[in-house]
Amino acid sequence: MRGVLFSMLLVGGSLLATAGAACAEESFLYQPAFCIDHALRGPAEAYLPQPGDILLRLDRSIFWRVTHYMALAFDPNGSAIVFARPDGSLAILEAGPNDTQWVGTLDLLPHLREYEAVGRVWIRKRKVPLTKEESCRLTAFALAQEGKRFALIRLAGQLTLLRSRGPIRTHFMGEPRGDRKSYFCSELVCESCVAAGLLERERTRPSATYPRDLFFGRSFNPVVDRMLDVNCGWYPPARWVSTPAGNCPCLKP
Repeated sequence: MRGVLFSMLLVGGSLLATAGAACAEESFLYQPAFCIDHALRGPAEAYLPQPGDILLRLDRSIFWRVTHYMALAFDPNGSAIVFARPDGSLAILEAGPNDTQWVGTLDLLPHLREYEAVGRVWIRKRKVPLTKEESCRLTAFALAQEGKRFALIRLAGQLTLLRSRGPIRTHFMGEPRGDRKSYFCSELVCESCVAAGLLERERTRPSATYPRDLFFGRSFNPVVDRMLDVNCGWYPPARWVSTPAGNCPCLKP
């Protein structure tokens, strides 16, 4: 029995390493910086993804740009998290991928390319790889959310006085809910991190956290700003590209 279990762990680890190597062939990160701009800060390095990495994106949609600014969410306008499927392949868990109304789990590299084609993509890499237990918890949570609804009504509520972003509501009502019926993107990322043990439940406010907060590790909301500790576990955002433009210190696409 122990021999079979050991063999399964070896196969799973081999598949994960193979998936990471395959992604690195057409997957690069420029040098990290807390800047939302078009600069590509060289040199570009091969990106070896790992569970727990956070994806952040900014597309060219006028609708999402306007509504995010109306809600004081600003840029970027999307976020997701990387997890390992049971077969060892890497995927992205996201609420509302490609403007759909569902939670999806998508193949990592093709999904990154889709967002690259319509805007800019950044990755916040984990500083310390997830333990086996953390990765398993993240996987279990991710698979349980697939097919749930995108929280469009609650997201629209961010434009009103009833939004969950207010400091008082954030403090008393913004705590993690765990397995809920619907999510918006950054809420799902935060709930995933809490479920995996990457963020502390007492210090995380998923329904009041926006993609911009995950990008900078800071927030205009004083409660989120005081409690969010994403900068402790993740490197600053690094611009992702499928093909590097060159290794000059700073290039424009």
